[in-house]
Amino acid sequence: MAKFMDVHSGFVGVTEEQLREAHERDLAIEGTEGVHFERAWLDPESGKVFCLSSGPSKEAVMRVHEKAGHPTEEVYELPVEIE
Repeated sequence: MAKFMDVHSGFVGVTEEQLREAHERDLAIEGTEGVHFERAWLDPESGKVFCLSSGPSKEAVMRVHEKAGHPTEEVYELPVEIE
């Protein structure tokens, strides 16, 4: 499975609990597209949210986010990883 990082804008002032609720909406439907959302990060000051996922394609990740109510076009495949 490929890994992806996506970026959402417009989340200024969002709380940790609101981020958790949005993430839970993704988790509830991720299986319909063969995607798994692993983790999410929030910078409430800039309004940016970053999500790490794995799945079959960038388009599958985008479809889950759209169905969950927080669409984004900014999805990047992460083909190289180091530890």
